[in-house]
This record gives sequence, C-alpha cells and structure tokens, in this order.
Amino acid sequence: MRIGIDCRYVRIGRHDGISRFTAGVVQNLPDRHDYTLLVHDERQLESLRDDLPWELLPAPTDAGEPLIARRVNRLGLDAVFSPMQTMGARGRAYALVLTLHDLIYYRNRTPPREFSWPIRLGWRAFHLSWAPQRFLLNGADGVVTVSETTAGLITDHWLTKRPVTVAYNAADPAPPRAAGGPRERSLVYMGSFMPYKNVETLAAAMPLLGAGWTLHCMSRVSDADRARLDGLAPAGAIVFHDGATDDEYLDVLRSATALATASYDEGFGIPLVESMGVGTPVVVSDIPIFREIGGDAAEYFDPASPSAVAAAVRRVEERWDEASAQSVERAGRFRWEDSAEQVVRAVERAVAGR
Repeated sequence: MRIGIDCRYVRIGRHDGISRFTAGVVQNLPDRHDYTLLVHDERQLESLRDDLPWELLPAPTDAGEPLIARRVNRLGLDAVFSPMQTMGARGRAYALVLTLHDLIYYRNRTPPREFSWPIRLGWRAFHLSWAPQRFLLNGADGVVTVSETTAGLITDHWLTKRPVTVAYNAADPAPPRAAGGPRERSLVYMGSFMPYKNVETLAAAMPLLGAGWTLHCMSRVSDADRARLDGLAPAGAIVFHDGATDDEYLDVLRSATALATASYDEGFGIPLVESMGVGTPVVVSDIPIFREIGGDAAEYFDPASPSAVAAAVRRVEERWDEASAQSVERAGRFRWEDSAEQVVRAVERAVAGR
C-alpha cells in the first residue's frame, strides 16, 4: 500500500508531544508498505527519515484544511495517518486514520498560550461540546490514541463508532545514569506551566523537604510564573533552566533523586518514560494515566497536598535502588517500534474495512 503520514504537526527546532509522537512513529515504520511524508515546510524533514518521499501541503492551520482531502486525493494514496484528529476528511478517496491524544481540554479549557487569539477562541468553542469531536472521529475509518486510559474515556463518552487502536507514546533511547554515580537531593520537572500542570504544589513541597533540596524546572517560563513559584519555595530552591536542551535535561535527570509532576490531568506523560528509561525514579500525582505508565515502579501522591509530595519523595529515597531498577524495566514497555507497528496495523484495518 501507499500510505501518507501527516507530518505537518512536526515542530521546527524542538518537539512538543505531538511532534515527538509523529517523529517517533516515522523513524520506526515497518518496511512492508510504501510511505509518503506530508509536510507544510521543508524544514520539518530535518526531524524525519531522509529515505522517504515527501509532498508539500498547506499547514494544518490553513483556512482550507476542511477541504484538504481534495489536495491529498491527487497523490494517489491508499491511506493517510494523521497524528491529530482535525485533518479534513470531506471528499477523500483514501482510508483515513486520525489520532486523539487526550481529553484534557474538556476539563481544563485554557488553550496553550503559544496559539494566536483566533485559534484560542476556536479551541475554547470546540471543547464546549462533545459533538465536534464525534463528528471528526466518525469522519475517519479508524482512530489511534496513546493510552488505554484515553481509549477508555473515548468509549465512556461514545466519541466514535470507529475501531480504536492504542499506540503508546515512548521516549527516544538515551544512555542510563552511571552505576554508583552521583545522586543529588534534587527533583526534576519537565513540562509547561499551564494551570492543570499544578507546578505550585511541587514548589510548596520544597520547604517541607528541608534544606539542600532543589527543584529543577526545565521548560521555558514566563516572568509571572517564575515569580509566583519562587514565592512558594525557599530562596534558591527552584532552578529555572528556561528551555533546557535535550542534553542538559538528561544530564540533570541522571543525577536527580526523582522526576516529579503534580498534574491533575494528562494525556500521557513522556517525561515519566524518559526519566524511568535512564534509571531515575518518578514521584507523580495519583491519576489513572500515571498509574498506567508508572505501575509499581513509581511513587504516587495526592496532587492537592504538598505534604503528600514530600512524603512520596521520602518513600522513593528509602527504596531508591529498587525503584531505579524497576523504572528501567517499566520504561522498556514503551518503544517507538511497537507504537509504529500499532499505527500501521490500524491503517491496514482501515483499508480492509472500506
């Protein structure tokens, strides 16, 4: 078959979650079909395989996106896989598999801050009802999601009549921390500072851990967020890296006691897999998706309680060697090779079902 892979959500410069998912799948596509990469900017190809043909399409934010199928039809593809659920399906002549990563924004309606105000307004309107989501998903032949947790929510809310396939997120392979290497009294947080991420609880836990503990916040941060979080912790207890490189992030992670996140909601949690993969345990909020990822390797806490965060850190300290070994084993369950295989199987089912 000739399968198009929608790569128009790949970020130029640095991945976000959807961009990383796309690149991870593309790099590990099984070789039993012919693939064509669909991009809107040639610079996106820098993060993708260089041995595959590609075609240029308008950006997914283009006003003509609802009718994009007319452009794709000209390519003679048997099927298209998109890592989002918003690809236009009207008038298509090919099988289509869309991806729904999570349902976070039905419960947390603040749009990502980097979007322009028209997109933010449309984002809010889209999430006021389940109807637009059902319309998009039922316009495809199959749906992929990145966790059993989200697959269950899709079923609970009757979001699609189409077959749903789980293709897990994963982490790029990275060398583990050195055996017997340094272990600092530090926690690492990797993620945005959106309200549902609840970084405030991590900051408020720092004085409860006592002197000498540090929280490393790796992502870009606004002056307002920095000042607010600094006000919750002892002076110097939070180190803002304000957009760490991948190498810097991994170096800090390999010497930390644990990665920590207090999110109230998540679609997955790639930082958990990244941390466990290098042998650094995780202490995370007790929500279903983190239970699915962390299993018995992680320590869990009530995300509303700074004292519960501190208690979880102390528990992981007490069993650190065991938790580190369990983490590496647990991370091995999430591999891009397996995810790409599941994506292609979903496409094959979609073609067979047309």
